[in-house]
Amino acid sequence: MNRKKIAFYTIGCKLNYAETSTIARKLSNSNYELVSFKSVADIYVINTCSVTEKAEKDFKYVVRFFMKKNAKAFIIAIGCYAQVHPKEISSFPGVDLVLGMKEKFQIIDYLDQANLFKKNPAKIISKETNSYFSSYSIGDRTRSFFKIQDGCDYKCSYCIIPISRGFSRSERIENILKNIRFLFKKGIKEIVLTGINIGDYGKNIYGNHPGRSYTFFDLIQAIDQIKEKGRIRLSSIEPNLLKEKCIEFLSKSRLFMPHFHIPLQSGSNYILGKMQRRYRRELYQEKVQYIRNLIPDAYIGSDIIVGFPGETHEHFLETYHFLKKLEISFLHIFPYSQRPNTKSITIQKKVSPEVQRKRKIILRVLSKQKYRSFCEKQIHTKKTVLFEKNSVNHGYLYGYTENYIRTKIDSNPLFANTVQDVLLTKVDQDGVVIAKSIIEDE
Repeated sequence: MNRKKIAFYTIGCKLNYAETSTIARKLSNSNYELVSFKSVADIYVINTCSVTEKAEKDFKYVVRFFMKKNAKAFIIAIGCYAQVHPKEISSFPGVDLVLGMKEKFQIIDYLDQANLFKKNPAKIISKETNSYFSSYSIGDRTRSFFKIQDGCDYKCSYCIIPISRGFSRSERIENILKNIRFLFKKGIKEIVLTGINIGDYGKNIYGNHPGRSYTFFDLIQAIDQIKEKGRIRLSSIEPNLLKEKCIEFLSKSRLFMPHFHIPLQSGSNYILGKMQRRYRRELYQEKVQYIRNLIPDAYIGSDIIVGFPGETHEHFLETYHFLKKLEISFLHIFPYSQRPNTKSITIQKKVSPEVQRKRKIILRVLSKQKYRSFCEKQIHTKKTVLFEKNSVNHGYLYGYTENYIRTKIDSNPLFANTVQDVLLTKVDQDGVVIAKSIIEDE
């Protein structure tokens, strides 16, 4: 009996990548042959996202792409979009099975029951959102995305994630430590701790002993005691949950890299209030300055939403001038995307797509200036770079410094998937830093 070929495609965040990798490993250990999504497969699984309207459009594009690859393929939709709008997804031509947040981890059972090549109306299995399944990526990247937390108790007025992912819940600290050790022993050089709201770690710990509780601070302290060698990064963390004692601890850490991603969303307190964010811009500024005082070379990235309903030109200028003064390293800029069943839909004075686009361009220019300035301050300094597998391009090998500067050196196959000491020498026209190997220099 020939094994069915199965391929995966992921849309969205690092958490989705961690979950896709985990599900794919389970299937590759069964009666299915895992192949690239670019190949002709019998079964295609799309891990979806519902954070923006664009992510939902991307899903439909991917379905059409797979149908062209193999019109007889069995196509499965999993993830956030599948959880929130299962009927809408099931009506899209080519989709055969829709699995919700819990059911996607039981995909083998549903595949074994399905008649894979008899096209019927899509079957919908989308139920509760609040289970917890440990997940991490491994094998396809130099670094691993490791889920430590899922769901969110915050009610930001623009965000659909609490609907798609459920309430905040966490992985057991014992399992986190065990899996980090496992990943390092498997040869992973860098682990990114990810979740929906990782600073909220400790709530509803899955399978925890009654009466025992932990906080995010407890977690990072425990992780830093791991003896295995490797690098750890934090994914996005809310500014109000990044406590000063955490920053102080991370500034002295052996394992954690000097890398912070702290979403701001707006530099206008009025808009922050409308967004129902849990801080004002003054607190954000304090956190950035606290990091800079303790870790001057730290990378600090941020998220910004432009064109939120009611954002006037004056509000946007507030954001622009606030960001210009902040000592941050990079901006991820997103046009506001209206999501069903969120409070922001009811806010009047919508901002046109054209105005959103112009504001995004303005902030993108600012972001490039800030990142280049951040890099130039560290020219002629020594750093450690994790060079990536399969990253050779035009004779260069690429990687990231401990403080997340994109770096390239003359290609050396021995350096792929290794951490090397380098000297940063120059920022090229694309914003990538050219470096020299200190070993080769000697």
